[in-house]
Amino acid sequence: MNVLLTSVGRRAYMVKYFKEVLGNSGKVYVCNSDDKSIAFKYADEKVISPLIYDKNYIPFLIDYCKKNAIDIVISLFDIDLLVLARHKKEFEEVGTKVIVSEPQIIEVCNDKWKTYNFLRDNGFNAPLSFLKMDEIIDKIAVGELSYPIVVKPRYGCGSISVSIAHDEEDLRYLTKKANEDIASSYLKYESAMTEEKVIYQECLKGQEYGADIINDLHGETQNVIVRKKLAMRSGETDIAQLVDEPIIQDELLRLGKITKHIANMDCDVFLVDGVPYVLEMNARFGGGYPFSHMGGCNLPKAIVDWARGKTVDKGVISAKTGITGYKEIYITEI
Repeated sequence: MNVLLTSVGRRAYMVKYFKEVLGNSGKVYVCNSDDKSIAFKYADEKVISPLIYDKNYIPFLIDYCKKNAIDIVISLFDIDLLVLARHKKEFEEVGTKVIVSEPQIIEVCNDKWKTYNFLRDNGFNAPLSFLKMDEIIDKIAVGELSYPIVVKPRYGCGSISVSIAHDEEDLRYLTKKANEDIASSYLKYESAMTEEKVIYQECLKGQEYGADIINDLHGETQNVIVRKKLAMRSGETDIAQLVDEPIIQDELLRLGKITKHIANMDCDVFLVDGVPYVLEMNARFGGGYPFSHMGGCNLPKAIVDWARGKTVDKGVISAKTGITGYKEIYITEI
């Protein structure tokens, strides 16, 4: 079996995970829009692709899959997901299965305003969210809301321009900065679909958790792995402990059954006075997955086995609790 990881970026660990699973039974191919990817060092084969929104992107990938007998495609980047999801059938025509959720669910995950409304409509707690700065100011003036307020792009990933406003001066400045950051980054593509490009949220006070909601390739929920975030750096979890938190697990099992997403959904959750609040949903492998993998979960193996038509034991997608993981930074040469 041959696996293609798209928009691989710096996630070399995902290449290593899939190579361990495949052994001598297949190859791991990777693509990225430039060659500044450490993952290129570890892949069996690598290629530079057109940009995601380039008209040649999908034709390039389909041709590449056909020429290299790619069995499954997995994207590691939010913006890539929706583009691939809309072209799944074209990949299937050349014998390639794209491991991606339905477009409607990806849209809910990528648009934080849609995320908020989806969660509230389905009975989940979520931080109060707004699209208009003036509404925030008015509500604070009458005591219905208070600082600090989280300011971030409505369509965002990688914690680009996520800030906290402590007063109205902050709020206005950070709104201006967020719009400038959106306009000068890849966030401008999805953000172009709406006039309101910034979202404002109440700043929750509680313990933050990350989680993997694992579904099979038919969208049936199999397990939830919860991580207690102990330290953060640049928007990603630096230190985390695998924990047993039934109240979070039960809530996210219910979420997975509603979304019917494919494979992994990375979630951020706050536990406030014993009540779980869902902050974000990402329909892909997230930056916190290596902690789950460290604890014994092997979702890459499950995906490969499911794609081969095999049954996967729950132990393969479970992780031991009580283990604390630390991300390590080291320098390597390509």
